[in-house]
Amino acid sequence: MPDLLVRLYDLPGAASLLKQLAVRSIMIRRAMPYEKYAVVEWVKKMFSQGWAGECDVAFSNHPASCFIATEAGKIIGFACHDCTCRNFFGPTGVVKENRGIGIGKALLLSCLHAMADQGYAYAVIGGPGPAEFFVHTAGAMPIAGSTPGIYRDRLIILD
Repeated sequence: MPDLLVRLYDLPGAASLLKQLAVRSIMIRRAMPYEKYAVVEWVKKMFSQGWAGECDVAFSNHPASCFIATEAGKIIGFACHDCTCRNFFGPTGVVKENRGIGIGKALLLSCLHAMADQGYAYAVIGGPGPAEFFVHTAGAMPIAGSTPGIYRDRLIILD
């Protein structure tokens, strides 16, 4: 799967989606530095050690480039940017029982808008899993010749 490119100057708004989620008591927000260890450990437990490593890097950025979805004080999703490479979105994930209600879309758009606010005109989504999601949600386009991309020659990490 090729990497994807997103035009950050042409993003859909996220405000109405964030309000819809808030009505359900689901909050999307930037993670705070004092939450680093809890967030990184949660990502490792729920997804993978590799994604936890990338998430850890997000907390080195100022401000932190990790967004979380919370419900009743518990993490139910996350999204990061500027981790493996500058101007890259990801990783991102939502727990299975909370998928399909817009949390992933809200996290993606929150990150992409934050990247636009930092002055980026485009964002790269490297090695996307569900490419259709990114195409539909953010107008992402395949980058010709980008396979295998930055995630080649990966270490085998045993979780």
